Amino acid sequence: MKVSTKWLNEYVKVDDLKPEELGEKIERTAVEVDGVSRRADGQKKIVVGHILECVPHPNSDHLHICQVDVGDEEPYQIVCGAPNVAAGQNVIVALPNSWIAGHIKIKKSKMRGELSMGMICGLQEIGFPDAVVPKEFADGIYVLPEDAVPGEPVWDYLGMDESIIDVDITPNRGDMLSMRGVAHEVAAIYDREVSLPHPTVKEDVSSKIEDLLSLEDADQELVAPYKLRMVKDVTIKPSPMWMQKRLWNAGIRPINNVVDVTNYILMDYGQPLHAFDYDKFDSKKLAVRLANEGEKLTTLDGEERELKATDLVIADGDRAIALAGVMGGEDTEVSDKTQTVVLEAAVFNSSKIRKTARRENLHSEASQRFERGINVATVQEALDAAAQMIAEFGDGQVVSGTLEINHVDPENVDVEIMPERINKVLGTDLTDEAIVGIFEQLGFGVAKDETGTLTVSVPPRRWDIAIQADLIEEVARIYGYDNIPTTLPTMPLTEGHYTKAQKIIRDARAILESAGLSQAISYGLTTELKAKRFMLDEAEMTQLDFPMSSDHTTLRMNLISGLLDDVAYNQARKVNDVALYEQGRVFLREKDAERPNDIEHIAGALTGLFHEATWHDAKKPVDFYLTKGIVEYLMSSLGITDGIRYEATAEYEEMHPGRTAKIYVNDELVGLIGEVHPSLAKELKIKPTYVFELDLQKLIDLPKNAETYVPVSKYPEVTRDIALLVPNEITNDQIVESIKQNGGRFLADIKLFDLYQGEKIDDGFKSLAYTLVYRNSEGTLSDDEINQAFDKVVKKLQEELEVTVR
Repeated sequence: MKVSTKWLNEYVKVDDLKPEELGEKIERTAVEVDGVSRRADGQKKIVVGHILECVPHPNSDHLHICQVDVGDEEPYQIVCGAPNVAAGQNVIVALPNSWIAGHIKIKKSKMRGELSMGMICGLQEIGFPDAVVPKEFADGIYVLPEDAVPGEPVWDYLGMDESIIDVDITPNRGDMLSMRGVAHEVAAIYDREVSLPHPTVKEDVSSKIEDLLSLEDADQELVAPYKLRMVKDVTIKPSPMWMQKRLWNAGIRPINNVVDVTNYILMDYGQPLHAFDYDKFDSKKLAVRLANEGEKLTTLDGEERELKATDLVIADGDRAIALAGVMGGEDTEVSDKTQTVVLEAAVFNSSKIRKTARRENLHSEASQRFERGINVATVQEALDAAAQMIAEFGDGQVVSGTLEINHVDPENVDVEIMPERINKVLGTDLTDEAIVGIFEQLGFGVAKDETGTLTVSVPPRRWDIAIQADLIEEVARIYGYDNIPTTLPTMPLTEGHYTKAQKIIRDARAILESAGLSQAISYGLTTELKAKRFMLDEAEMTQLDFPMSSDHTTLRMNLISGLLDDVAYNQARKVNDVALYEQGRVFLREKDAERPNDIEHIAGALTGLFHEATWHDAKKPVDFYLTKGIVEYLMSSLGITDGIRYEATAEYEEMHPGRTAKIYVNDELVGLIGEVHPSLAKELKIKPTYVFELDLQKLIDLPKNAETYVPVSKYPEVTRDIALLVPNEITNDQIVESIKQNGGRFLADIKLFDLYQGEKIDDGFKSLAYTLVYRNSEGTLSDDEINQAFDKVVKKLQEELEVTVR
């Protein structure tokens, strides 16, 4: 909402305040202010010029040589290339050595051999955005009014001398989406009087609206109230210059006297209006209804839209002619030939408007106000003001009467509160009189009974206030947040601590970071395709009804997809060595369930080199076994050491069928590890990448081997090495498990230190060599004890696994 201080000053005195100070006060008290600006700032020596003569340039087919009166004794010769330049026009002239928008200096120069003393400007060249420039001047220079005086600065003629406060309205303060609402707020902040003009409508009693138009009843849940007025014998032409200035300072393009009036009332009252061409109606019978599923409507932007049964429309007989509260229809728009205007003012169902605006991506000034609320007390007044202005600016007449359905009587909201309650919440010591004074500054009625209870009567223009907490906030705002004393809360202190799950989650992050991975954070929303990839468990997808974009439609069901996007982002920027992890929640919904379950997962993605080569170490590329080692390090560090197994799988079409495994703990699937399928890597434009994902919630729930402190033994340990000839189908896990079962109580550790296949080893066999470590913390081990335990290990390996001791 762009607030002109000049316009605001007509309703509440602010001309004695510096615009920057006013903006800062509004920001501290009410809503955020994005900035305070004045379009003329940074520009100079830009004046009104009158074109005395305009002739073609002898050396150009599109340039003109103009003799321009700029208030000096002699006219200035200026070369201009605008297609609409002509003699007799009052124009904007940047004199030699002037500064225009963008900090551009205009100098005296020659153009195709002809002297040019400055520049004839369009609005864009002096700082006006394209969006507010009238269409007839969009591709050329702007023509000033006939009464503009040559030589005078253009600032006042164009409203460039007005300070504009750009107010960022929060959703709860829809009342400030109007000049009158801002005026009430500023008056409350500075304790000043508000003086608002109210229209007087001059009706033509010879014609009645009910004789020309009818209105069907509508559900009050859809609209309440809905009002129509008519203005006949209208001539479509440009609106007055003062109105155009106010509109473009508010960020709105002037169009014609009818459309400009509806936009002016929108900014003044915060009441959206829509104007129809009466002669384009078929039935002369209007209705507010829900659209028929699949019904077609071409809106003012020229787009044909297929409507949903939840859309609210204005209908002429059986034909939809407008998306209510969002955008009008092309079939009934006001044109240069319009003679009779039908004006609409209403309060539509905010939820319906919001859903339609989001689905159709039609967020307008009108829909924004319907979504945040309308002052029902000024609907009729805004409609009357618009009708009278259109009649005045269009040389027309207001048809007598108003058509209305679902009438609403505006009522104040009464809220009771004790002054002690306000002081207790705010930590202040305000007197009853001070509190009453603040409510009166806000324009609220206040009554105090014999018990000291205040009954605060809130007018309809502040529909955001309904409960005691709202009143307390108002007192805090107007009193001043910076005036509220700073105190520390008095309460018993409770020592905080992590839950078991929180501790494991934080430990998991720290473990992966210590392993060399960096944390990544991805969106919880993704596409349907990415959501259903890399699934550990079967589940249903959860999709948004109104997604932000086509890339964020579905709640994620895995973390790997987000990490692969991160890898692609890095590699697109020549970062080829990437090691990332993410800990977060995935959302898995059971069939027929309304809401998904959010499950803690942790995942990683690695590509390129894990370590670059140095003077003493070789480079280490990422591969399956390095990734597996990180997963094992993570699980063992969390205390999960028993029952872990990796089972090769080709079930995942997103994963390499020969380099992928499921991760089990006992018989429970807890994760996935492997290489991303080359076809998917090609699609994502990434190099070979290895990934893993673990169901962290399952790991949290699993029993764990807690680490306990064991003092260093005072007695020496003894080692025995054993080399085994083993069939290829026998795994390392089987051998280690057999050694553990039969190694005796003094067996402390088992280390695999060699694997050999090749010369002197028969086909189908491999050589594995182990070191067995024996330790007794209570005494020195004897050779007999070690030999007995070691011989039992050898015997059992030979019997159970049919290995040969080399």
